[in-house]
Amino acid sequence: MGINEKFKEKNTVISFEIFPPKETSSLNTVYNTVDALAHLHPDYISVTYGAGGTSKNKTVEISSIIKNKYNIDSLAHLTCISSCKNEIDEILFNLQENNINNVLALRGDIPHDVVFSIPNPIEFNYSSDLISYVKSKGDFCVAAACYPEGHLDSPTKESDWENLQYKINLGTDFLISQLFFENKYFYQLNDHLKEKGINTPLQAGIMPITNKAQINKIISLCGAKLPKRYENIINKFGDSPQALQDAGIAYATEQIIDLLANGVDGIHIYTMNKPEIAKQIVRNISSVVNSINNIY
Repeated sequence: MGINEKFKEKNTVISFEIFPPKETSSLNTVYNTVDALAHLHPDYISVTYGAGGTSKNKTVEISSIIKNKYNIDSLAHLTCISSCKNEIDEILFNLQENNINNVLALRGDIPHDVVFSIPNPIEFNYSSDLISYVKSKGDFCVAAACYPEGHLDSPTKESDWENLQYKINLGTDFLISQLFFENKYFYQLNDHLKEKGINTPLQAGIMPITNKAQINKIISLCGAKLPKRYENIINKFGDSPQALQDAGIAYATEQIIDLLANGVDGIHIYTMNKPEIAKQIVRNISSVVNSINNIY
């Protein structure tokens, strides 16, 4: 099933993101994560891969386990800036062979430590190039990323949102937002799309910050603004891991409840491969989600 069909079946969709271990690490740890998340009955699980496609084979393997062992739809991340068309073709073939037809099409970051592997000339400059290419290659449901606060490489938020319209026009089936810590930014993006007559399903990406060391790295990578009240949480509880985890889960839960109350199409939780955190959030929101989806 294409994941886009789930948005027609449910008022709100709940999903998780996981990432493969490093090339030198065992897959057993992530399989334990998948097993724990599967028991939470998500609508789908997305699987990333590293810069330069360093774990793309593991992405296909993990996505296959999710789909074919647990019967949960999987969404395979696919980045293109460091790939040629032959490599993309091979990945798409492997996905189809494993009964996977859902892809998150991303440009990806240029991996500075392996610049020599970048195709010359570059065959995919932007995610829009990849979206168009994947759509031409078979019956794939293609998701795209969107940025409530604008992409770091875009001169303005507005220009980034105009580019998002272009990606949608190429056949994007649904959208997943970058993480954000203030819901107003998500609502601004959602309102912009509705004003343009765009009704493509839009999921809110939420990451519970549970580790002080994560903060600066995450913000530098995605450009999300950290509100003062979140800074206060970090300053107050940053040196107490359990307190910070509890506060981070509470903050993420508050965000999600507000989004659900305002009719969001779905919630995509960036789990950081920590199923215990996802479990707590799902427990916190389960009655609300069931009410929205008319499950009693």
